[in-house]
Amino acid sequence: MPKGSTAPACSQVEGIVWGRPSVALHFRVRGDGSVGLVGFGQEPDDRQDGGPGLPLVELRLAGSGSNWSGERSVETAAGARLVYRGHEAGRDEDWDHLRIDLTDPVTGLAVEAHYAAIPGVPVVRSWTRLVNEGASEVIVEAVSSLVLPGLGGPGVSGGSGGSGDEPDRDRLDGFDLHWAASDWLAEGRWHSRRLRSELPDLSRAAHQHGPRGCFSRSSQGTWSTGRYLPVGALSRQAGEQAVAWQIESSGGWRWEVGEHDDGAYLALLGPTDRDHQWRCTLRPGEEFTTVTAAVALGVGDSGQDGFTAAIGALTAYRRAIRRPHADHETLPVIFNDYMNTLMGDPTTARLLPLVDAAARVGAEYFVIDAGWYDDDAEGWWDSVGEWRESTARFPGGLAEVCDAIRAAGMAPGLWLEPEVVGVRSPVAEQLPTQAFFQRDGVAVVEHGRLHLDLRHPAARAHLDGVVDRLVADYGVGYFKLDYNINPGPGTGFGIGTDFGPGTDLGAAGSPGAGLLDHQRAYTSWLAAVLDRHPGLTLENCASGAMRADYALLAVAQLQSTSDQQDPLRYPPIAAAAPAAIAPEQAAVWAYPQPDFSDDEIGFTVACALLGRIHLSGHLDRMTPHQLELVAEGLRVHKELRHDIAAGTPFWPLGLPGWDDDWLCLGLRARDTTYVLVWRRGGPSDVNLPVSHLAGQSVTPQVRYPTQRPVSLDWDVAKGILRVDTAGGSAAAFLIAITTR
Repeated sequence: MPKGSTAPACSQVEGIVWGRPSVALHFRVRGDGSVGLVGFGQEPDDRQDGGPGLPLVELRLAGSGSNWSGERSVETAAGARLVYRGHEAGRDEDWDHLRIDLTDPVTGLAVEAHYAAIPGVPVVRSWTRLVNEGASEVIVEAVSSLVLPGLGGPGVSGGSGGSGDEPDRDRLDGFDLHWAASDWLAEGRWHSRRLRSELPDLSRAAHQHGPRGCFSRSSQGTWSTGRYLPVGALSRQAGEQAVAWQIESSGGWRWEVGEHDDGAYLALLGPTDRDHQWRCTLRPGEEFTTVTAAVALGVGDSGQDGFTAAIGALTAYRRAIRRPHADHETLPVIFNDYMNTLMGDPTTARLLPLVDAAARVGAEYFVIDAGWYDDDAEGWWDSVGEWRESTARFPGGLAEVCDAIRAAGMAPGLWLEPEVVGVRSPVAEQLPTQAFFQRDGVAVVEHGRLHLDLRHPAARAHLDGVVDRLVADYGVGYFKLDYNINPGPGTGFGIGTDFGPGTDLGAAGSPGAGLLDHQRAYTSWLAAVLDRHPGLTLENCASGAMRADYALLAVAQLQSTSDQQDPLRYPPIAAAAPAAIAPEQAAVWAYPQPDFSDDEIGFTVACALLGRIHLSGHLDRMTPHQLELVAEGLRVHKELRHDIAAGTPFWPLGLPGWDDDWLCLGLRARDTTYVLVWRRGGPSDVNLPVSHLAGQSVTPQVRYPTQRPVSLDWDVAKGILRVDTAGGSAAAFLIAITTR
């Protein structure tokens, strides 16, 4: 424990209680030496004589498997063998820490279960460290970052149960499970189901066995959020309590909810052999640390339900784990020339008018997107990698455009796809073959591209040279870092591969292990770039939001939320984004066009006002009146962006459905509540519950757009805002609600 620190409460060996008033963990060391997590909640749990029976850490080793065969990650044989050998609690800067030490008496593997929390934030962060203290190598096929059993006891945070009360009560009844599907152009589509409908009652008493299945979601390949988000929640249908979670991994993840003896369990894991071709061989003395995961406890009250409270806690936690950066506070407006505008075909002649127009409406960054390096008659897709300016596109040099951007009062930005090298690029021949992903001794090629392996010093040196040169030559202050391929499970190396001196790639590995190591090397590279260039802002993009996880967002400042080009399809993406991304990191496109009506301009600009604005569109072709409509929206955003940086999201109409006519995203700030409401069809009016303001006299005001009439009526007793657009076309409004 650091000198002078104050540790949270931690009892003696038989019952370990650790945490703060906002959240606590309750452990029991059983008579056989095993350790169980028997409670997660706000109050200590005195019932230490029972327990769900799941190991504290689930560990699948080659040669041991599981004790109950099925598709679940729990009930592993090695996990059940782990015995207690000590624990230590302490404090490091703003974090409370707990480490519980375990050992496997068969293999000699030492297992450390780590937990961390920030005082006042009801979130626990967890990870596991393995050290081979035995005499033989151990092959690890899966290891949990967190297992939370006993959900469905007296409260959603459970406790041990097993006390004999209500023996016939179905402990899974009354719970809803929430998860989000994702796809290119259709990111973050949340779904909710009754937990019991996903985990059917199998009449366990008749069979004397638990289920073999579970409800699981996992990543596939290198797009960590290409199928599902590494976030989810479990809530009581009455709304009073919920747990929400996230896994912080770009290199494979899995979460599952299943039924066990005392209710439901939650297991959070990084990559596994079954899902991601991940295996880790630990020789004597070697170690491995899992990805981090976090779980939040949300307790509802008269102003919000448990789910919203849990997401609010995760929002605070996401802000706490990020690398400090001025961008998180200032939220500059970004113009990007790509979406529905130049679409990867920039030239000096096309850019300079856009630079002038973007500056006139109030943009603060001007990003030149894809194509600025394209001098190839056959197209640039499979020839990228050098990242040198096109002489044909910029006769006076790219510096001419960047100088014009700075002269207009904006910082210049460039698009890069750093991890790929086209098969026709000279870089493909200049770098050693070991600097690229390989499987079975063959280079991995996907969509005409090779994939750099950032563990290799030559790959890292190449990208360092690119970034440093672009910053020095053009004064770049912003990089949009894209990632447009999914080359599968990763990179594996054959026995005896020679990686050359100074490398640390190992002589053998599985594709999933290679991917996790590369992703960790990539985030390390991003951090080193920011160390050298602290004024840079880095946007994380991957064909929109196909790799939107907090392993990356703890380092990068922004996250693209979509490549969606239809303004009517964007609202459900924008409205749902803050459930998985802090609002000030969620970049939403606004692409007004000169052929848009005033209502259409207002609709697309309003869509981005409660996040980060990615402005685009042919502003250079707009009338002064149209430009003023855009500028008005940016002025409003700048007035409230300090509230975005500290606000907490909520959803008056619930998380949006893809085809919903009405959608709404709310943001609770210190003095003002904002609601961004979209109407895409259906009736002309809607009732928006704003429960935390019930009983208060408030003044609702449309902040943007102001040119279209809209009726606002406030029901003081019920805390409901009625919005009536009086029919007409699709509409979007940002409304500020202040107390009188």
